[in-house]
Amino acid sequence: YTKMATISLGFNIDSPRWDQSTFVGRLKHFFNITDPRTVLVPEEELDQAKALVEGCRAGLVPPGSSQEQLLYAKKLYDSAFHPDSGEKMNFIGRMSFQVPGGMAITGCMLQFYRTVPAVVFWQWVNQSFNAFVNYTNRNAASPISLRQIGVAYVTATGAALATAVGLNLYTKRAPPLLARWVPFAAVAAANCVNIPMMRQQEIINGITVTDENNNELGRSRRAAVKGIAQVVLSRITMAAPGMIILPIIMERLEKFTFMQRIRVLHGPLQVLLCGGFLLFMVPAACALFPQRCSLALADLEVELRDSIMAKHGDKVPYVYFNKGL
Repeated sequence: YTKMATISLGFNIDSPRWDQSTFVGRLKHFFNITDPRTVLVPEEELDQAKALVEGCRAGLVPPGSSQEQLLYAKKLYDSAFHPDSGEKMNFIGRMSFQVPGGMAITGCMLQFYRTVPAVVFWQWVNQSFNAFVNYTNRNAASPISLRQIGVAYVTATGAALATAVGLNLYTKRAPPLLARWVPFAAVAAANCVNIPMMRQQEIINGITVTDENNNELGRSRRAAVKGIAQVVLSRITMAAPGMIILPIIMERLEKFTFMQRIRVLHGPLQVLLCGGFLLFMVPAACALFPQRCSLALADLEVELRDSIMAKHGDKVPYVYFNKGL
């Protein structure tokens, strides 16, 4: 290992390549780290990327490494390792797996919506997938027990199934398009339950908040509520275009004779179209709000606010925290 010239010139591997205070900057960032091609990268290469990133943080990298290599290593690191703990995330829960995993499940939910058994099965599959994603992308500083994970999973799955089955029966006599929108209603309802339940420890005990320089200031429940609310909205936004617009497209396409002749291909077609929507919507939804969320000092709990003011006066107008994904 040797010191790199670019480091002495001010290169910081943790500095965002794009301005994270703007939506466009965040969109470029998440297009980079949610790239579905990264799920094909071997585990060994991911571990090498982590070692390279950690070496660069220490001011040491292998001789001959270029800045492009370091930036690619950081892309792999961000796609596969948790921003809080630095631990490798499970394969299914990574945001880079949202496109291949989400397109398959969403396409099937939209295709098999007519019968109750099909609705129950695909909503269960979707909530199992969501449970992995929500657990993986929680704020890692707030541990959750297996019992709490189980309760969250059962509650969210129950909410999704109740919404889906109830609306499915209710829309039997409604226009066909309304029935096609039932899966989205179920997904939205489940997200409103699944994410807060899976991350309940953050709401109960609060999450760590820091000043602008990452110095810890305490734990805040209000920060947790804000972060989780933003994640819920992002997840619903992620699913909305594909699950609302695609049924309209399919409803019109299925009126054509050639589509009626190839009914067996309707499912694969919906899966591919879902992938097209998610390819853009995963990074767009993640970019809705800054990953490093902020909260005004005045909006914190009274005790925490008074503690910060006693130590720092008015030098800390905002606190910062990782909202999760």
